[in-house]
Amino acid sequence: MMRLTCAMVIAAATLGTIGCQSPTSSSSSFNVDNFVDATITPNPSTAVASTDGRTYRVVRGNNQPDDVLPFQFITTYDIVLTFNANATNSSNNLTFPVTITSATAKVEQASSGIVTTPSSGDVEHYDSAIVSSTTNAVSQVGAGVEMVFKAWYALPNTGREALITETISMKDSSDTPQTFAKTVQVRVSP
Repeated sequence: MMRLTCAMVIAAATLGTIGCQSPTSSSSSFNVDNFVDATITPNPSTAVASTDGRTYRVVRGNNQPDDVLPFQFITTYDIVLTFNANATNSSNNLTFPVTITSATAKVEQASSGIVTTPSSGDVEHYDSAIVSSTTNAVSQVGAGVEMVFKAWYALPNTGREALITETISMKDSSDTPQTFAKTVQVRVSP
């Protein structure tokens, strides 16, 4: 009986050790910033008064009508992503073409380029769109894509200065696609 108990403990310990090991793969040192370069133009970006009629909704609740308000500011900026030679090294091992699957913006109020969290209950209101893109798939190392973005926003402090974080999601074309995202921060001057 003691031998059976010892054997079960050893088997359980062995299985537990195997189950806790991290998988080893080429993605263990996967760092998008090592193989995707980003250029922002203009940097910092400049915002102007939004006059195109784009609006946002503030939900009031308690049977109160919602407010539909115009965005205060709009800014336009270009982001160029370029894949460098590290994209195909053994650590990253991407298979081209790489397809851009989405781009999502987050706008935060800022002061001197530092995010300033709104007071309790206040939130930033924003919307963004890709105005144009040279392609949705990058074909090889050295190639890239240029995307033009617009962001509309209204900040609790009513200021113009903001920090926009664009998260651009991509996947390669291998049999088991690697998915990853490049995060690019765009400063908007006061």
